[in-house]
Amino acid sequence: MIDLDWIRQLIDLLDQSAVDSLEISRLGTRVRISKSPPIHYVGAGGGAVPMAARPEPLPSAPGGGTAPPSQAPPGDRDAGSAVSFDEVLSPMVGTFYRSPAPDAPSYVEVGDRVRKGQVLCILEAMKLMNELEAEIAGTVREICVGNGDPVEYGQTLFRIESD
Repeated sequence: MIDLDWIRQLIDLLDQSAVDSLEISRLGTRVRISKSPPIHYVGAGGGAVPMAARPEPLPSAPGGGTAPPSQAPPGDRDAGSAVSFDEVLSPMVGTFYRSPAPDAPSYVEVGDRVRKGQVLCILEAMKLMNELEAEIAGTVREICVGNGDPVEYGQTLFRIESD
């Protein structure tokens, strides 16, 4: 039988630490406690890694208005319009790759239109290659991470202007 006080103590310890998840096997019982939502890996059987999207206004530009993303193609927006973007956040700690192989073209470039379910990048975690798919249709306005860079959970990877 599981001791609920023991489980509560584990939850409290996890909340007070920088550790994201904990898994313990004890007397034939396995307990897994995690601060973040479960991650679904893409493999031969399919499935998708969830993409977190959070629209946020861009920082103000000098003289008022909205500052365009650093990699946005010029002339794609009206000068005075305020544009908000959906941010694609990393669902895990890992390494960011823009293409499926070093000699292959990138999945997406700034200015590309993407459809819901389209692969945006690969996140490698513990030798597993996880495809990150778009949850919205729109135009890629900024790629916030360099190819091969390490990423943290919740870090902004892309900014997409939704349709």
